[in-house]
Amino acid sequence: MDTQDQHGRVRSHGATKAPPRRRGNGPRLRILLAAAAAAFTLTAGLATPLNPAPQQAEAKADGKKTLTVAVAQSVDSLSPFLAQRLLSTSIHRLTYEYLTNYDAKNNKAIAGFATAWKPSADKLTWTYTIRDDSKWSDGKKATAEDAAWTFNKVMSKEGTATANSNFVTNFKKVTAPSPTELVIELKKPQATMAALDVPIVPKHVWEKVDDISKFNNDKDFPVVGNGPFILTDYKTDQYVKLKANKDFWRGAPKFDELVFKTYKDQDAAVAALKKGEVSFVAGQPALTPAQAKELKGTENVKVNEGPGRRFFALATNPGAKTLDGKKFGDGNPALLDKKVRQALFLSVDREAIVDKVFQGQAVEGAGYIPPRFSEYAWQPSAEQKLSYDPKKAAQLLDEAGYKKNGDGERVGKDGKPLNLRILCHATDPNDKAVGKYLKEWWGDLGIGLKVDCLDDVSVPWYAGEYDLAFDGWSVNPDPDFVLGIHSCAALPKKAKESAATDNFICDKKYDDLYAKQLAEYDPAKRAETVKEMQSWLYDSGYMNVLAYPNAVEAYRTDQIKSITTMPTAAGNIFGQDGYWSWWSAVPADGKSSSKDGSSTGVIIGIAAAAVVLVGGGVLFALRRRSTAEDRE
Repeated sequence: MDTQDQHGRVRSHGATKAPPRRRGNGPRLRILLAAAAAAFTLTAGLATPLNPAPQQAEAKADGKKTLTVAVAQSVDSLSPFLAQRLLSTSIHRLTYEYLTNYDAKNNKAIAGFATAWKPSADKLTWTYTIRDDSKWSDGKKATAEDAAWTFNKVMSKEGTATANSNFVTNFKKVTAPSPTELVIELKKPQATMAALDVPIVPKHVWEKVDDISKFNNDKDFPVVGNGPFILTDYKTDQYVKLKANKDFWRGAPKFDELVFKTYKDQDAAVAALKKGEVSFVAGQPALTPAQAKELKGTENVKVNEGPGRRFFALATNPGAKTLDGKKFGDGNPALLDKKVRQALFLSVDREAIVDKVFQGQAVEGAGYIPPRFSEYAWQPSAEQKLSYDPKKAAQLLDEAGYKKNGDGERVGKDGKPLNLRILCHATDPNDKAVGKYLKEWWGDLGIGLKVDCLDDVSVPWYAGEYDLAFDGWSVNPDPDFVLGIHSCAALPKKAKESAATDNFICDKKYDDLYAKQLAEYDPAKRAETVKEMQSWLYDSGYMNVLAYPNAVEAYRTDQIKSITTMPTAAGNIFGQDGYWSWWSAVPADGKSSSKDGSSTGVIIGIAAAAVVLVGGGVLFALRRRSTAEDRE
């Protein structure tokens, strides 16, 4: 197999660690209660992926049904050992099975590659029953040996193969006593054993790879997998093609082919959807309010809105360093002062961002976990909350030794002006919009700001050559991964190399809390620790979560008759914690059912949806205006 250097990852925000996330004056966040569902059934011809007819597309001459998804994000790697961007990991969910999956209705763990799992009395040994009806796309049987090899390879931490390393850090030994039995021995209890989001790869293929840290899995097609789709072709920044796996144990997808087609920006993707050249526009970032409004008035187009699983944040560089403590990068030393970090965040108007940038299609941010995951969601107390307060921000800067000179500039004791840089994703309009507000707000404080909008922020990010960055991640039902990227163990071994860390945060108290939540099997007690971790992040000033953008995306109803959202009551289609959307999608002119004969297409038409926050008994509804949404 050929190898290729790793591309490097992009954060999600402003766009998301996969592209990332996203200020102004406006009304307070209000609590809504509105949910409406509308069923629709529109039939028409199906568009082919790369050569469609406008508006009314037709099936290929051979009758092949193709679903084309327009995306504005690049693939960082097709290797499940390296990939971190949302598009890449979404493709891996389609091509490889995980031990368990998440139920689309309630996010609970359900069978995947494993049909059952149970711990020993001391919870230090977990035994998984591996299904006997799964096979690789080259015809070989998929067994527990493949799973054991995969986990052991991640445990080896070869090169930069650390994308999923947090799941195995506590593993002591992984074996496969038989083809249908996988045994994982732990060093200490681990609460994520039914949520190990690691794609299982075929041992007989991957054991031939010389250097996993440089192998992108993008040369030999079709790629061997055992998921609902088989990866058949890929061209960098052009497309990824997959075909339905007719032998998938859960049943074959309804579409014969799935194509992720890359567009230079979201406007181009929206135009393609209107013409019928694509079936779906992914929320990556989410459609802007203007785009959603435009599409709502387009014939045969449905706009789907639901509570998002992402957060949009500002992150500070606390001083880049390696695992052994070697410092590197050129982050502004002023940001090592907690008072300076908090002053910056006190001068950011989150309500304005929700109203002006997201135009109401987001919920004001605070904790690290979006409200959609109610058991872990956290909000600061009234006393703790860092509300918009420029006067208090100015006071903190004075106390930190950064006072205004005669020109209105904040200068340190060395007489140098306090000027900062922020990494911005060039493809994310939210980053750019928020950047303009920051320049104004921080300028009023006497702080200079340069907004560096780049096509690929990963190079300066990994090099620690930034002061702040627009940041964000898609959060899974189990929050362990996004919590783990701020642990000391996630730091790089060498300066400037890719690693699991998000922003080089390393703190003993946080690490102790991380270890505590990981070892806690009681759901309520674990949730309390997770909230305590979010409280620490909030107080530290390292991460300022500005908003939780709604999922806003669109598809053609003359090409897709029905499709499953996650959650099914009101959720997202693209970037799910599973493969339900593309696996269940039914062609507009097709009739299909699952293995047991029941309909698998969930017809959606959610106008608004509410999320119950169990912790305080509060019902947060999607905050929406008459237009649409924003962000990925």
